[in-house]
Amino acid sequence: MKFLIRKAAGGYRNWMYGWENGLANRSTDRIVRPFDFGLEWSKNWPCSEGFSYEGQDPVEYIEALNLRAMERSDEFFAYAPPTDFSLHKQADGEWLRFTSPVKTPFPENNTVHCLWYPARGGGRKAMTLLPHWNSKLPQHNALCAGLQRLGISVLRLSLPYHDARMPAGLGRADYAVSANICRTIDATRQAVIDTRACFDWLEQQGYKDLGVVGTSLGSCYAFLASAHDPRLRVNVFNHCSTFFADVVWEGLSSRHIRESLEGATTLETLRKMWLAISPPSYYERYSTRKKKSKFIYTRYDTTFPLHLSKQVIEGARKWNWDHDSVELLCGHYTMGEFPFKYLTGYEICSFAKRNL
Repeated sequence: MKFLIRKAAGGYRNWMYGWENGLANRSTDRIVRPFDFGLEWSKNWPCSEGFSYEGQDPVEYIEALNLRAMERSDEFFAYAPPTDFSLHKQADGEWLRFTSPVKTPFPENNTVHCLWYPARGGGRKAMTLLPHWNSKLPQHNALCAGLQRLGISVLRLSLPYHDARMPAGLGRADYAVSANICRTIDATRQAVIDTRACFDWLEQQGYKDLGVVGTSLGSCYAFLASAHDPRLRVNVFNHCSTFFADVVWEGLSSRHIRESLEGATTLETLRKMWLAISPPSYYERYSTRKKKSKFIYTRYDTTFPLHLSKQVIEGARKWNWDHDSVELLCGHYTMGEFPFKYLTGYEICSFAKRNL
């Protein structure tokens, strides 16, 4: 009997990995772009003020910038709140738009777009939803509608370099995560600040009970935002992992980026160069906030490898966070397929309904 159980489990595992890899390989537009330190992207960061990289080794300079950013992360993720919030009704819904507090060389990316799902009844509960990397509309819209029916208003944020924010000539959100070291940091900083700006608008509309839902890359952004914003009381991290570099290095979805990175750096060095945008850098800070957290991860994940997700849960226990976690028997891509997308939706919606 035990042999039959192990054989059945092995068969399911192999089937799931085959399904997962098949879904991942549907994308044929991944481009191996050249490695670049991208030092020009760091010139407007608060941590670079009075700290020139002239004559310095670029690796040592970027590592030092990360340490400075972490030590003064309040400044690094600080911003001047937008003053041009505006709602626009379109055929596909109601959109909130405002100018991102972080300016980039791409005008398209400098305008933030959020699809607005106001709940009926004028309640005070609201969440901002951060989709996964390379998400496209209408992905995640059904989840927004589900939360809306539960009395929770939702802003679906289009991440930097996604949707209408994608610069001309791109077919993927390659500028959000890439082998350009400082541009990836800048995109992460912008995503965190744009997320916090969403809550400025929600507060202006009278919402008091606030939370965030992040999936995959959006989960990383959500954690960084919540660690620096006490307003976010309820947090759902759908797919969770530790260091930004480890996911890019090990993940199936980012193997084309690793191909560029491998000839220029090592995982250990990359981890140091992306330390300021990695959740573990702010575990202690997150612990000082009174929050409820939900971590969702998958057993057969080849994009956010299982051992990295389990390290997050170990960290949550170590730091004694008020948290819940669930392991789903699927993978990163298969989570978006039947029946797992409904199980995930239930986990997210039920947690938000109970705790917000």
